[in-house]
Amino acid sequence: MQTSRDTRRRTRNPLTCNAPQLSCLASFRKMERGFIVLVAALVLHASPAVQGTAHLSFANGTQVNITRAGCGTAKLCVETPKSCDPAGNGSCLFVSVVASNAVAPSGANLSIQLQGESGGYVALGLSVNSGEATTLLFVCAANGTSGFFFSTVTRNISNAALTPNERIVSNIRGRVNGSRIACEFDIPNVNATTIGASTVSTRSAAATSFNLLLGTGPVTGGGALGTFNETLRSGVLNLSDPAATPTPAATPTPSSGTPAVQPHAALQMLIVLSASAVLSGRS
Repeated sequence: MQTSRDTRRRTRNPLTCNAPQLSCLASFRKMERGFIVLVAALVLHASPAVQGTAHLSFANGTQVNITRAGCGTAKLCVETPKSCDPAGNGSCLFVSVVASNAVAPSGANLSIQLQGESGGYVALGLSVNSGEATTLLFVCAANGTSGFFFSTVTRNISNAALTPNERIVSNIRGRVNGSRIACEFDIPNVNATTIGASTVSTRSAAATSFNLLLGTGPVTGGGALGTFNETLRSGVLNLSDPAATPTPAATPTPSSGTPAVQPHAALQMLIVLSASAVLSGRS
C-alpha cells in the first residue's frame, strides 16, 4: 500500500536535503560555483562581440620565479631603475628575453619574464623601431591583490588608445603579491609582420632586432585597461644577443585618448575567478 510518506519521498524537491544545515550549504555553494563556470564558458562561446581568449594558453602548476640570474649571458635583460633586482624588495620594472634562432618566414620564438610594481598592470611593448605608430603590448594584470589575468592589445602612439589584438601567446603563468605583478610567457613566430608593424618592413623575416617598451597602467571597472604609462623605451635591440645594451630613445608624448574597453579581459577574469572558486570549494 502506498503511504503519504512514500509520495512525499518521490515528489521531494531534488535541491532539498535532510543533511545538517552546514552540509546543505556546502553542497549548494559547489553547485553555484559550477554554474558560474558554465555560464562563463557559454558566454565565451556564444557572444560574437567578445573576441575570446583562444589565442592565449596558460601553463598550470608552474611557479613564477624571476631573478637576474643569466642576465647578459643566457638572457637579455632590460630594467628600470638600471641594474635593479626583481628578486629584491625595492621597486624594479624588469623584463628578460630569450630568443630562439629565427627562421624565415616564421621569425623567432621569444620566452619572456616580466615583473613590476603596479596596482593595475605591467606591460611589455614590442615594435620594429622607435618611430612606429603602434606598439603591441603584452599585459600582465592584477585583479585585486592576488588574482591575475593576461591580455594583448595594440597601443596607438598618437592618442594612447588601446584596442584588442588576438596575438597568440602560450605557456602563460602569473603571480600577484600585493602590488608586485610577475609573469612569464612565450611569444611564437615573432617578426616585423606578426607584431603589427604599421609600415611596410624591408627587413628579413629572420631579423630579431626590435624596440622594447616597459610601462604600467590601471585596471578600471569591468576589467578594462587604463592608459599605458611608458617608463622605458630601449631603442632597437638584437633580442638574440643577451649582451645587447639598451640605448634609450625619447618617449613620444601622446595626445589625450580613451583606452579601449576590453570585454574579453573582463570575461577572462570571470573564468579565472570562477575556476579558483571551484578549486577552493574542493579543498
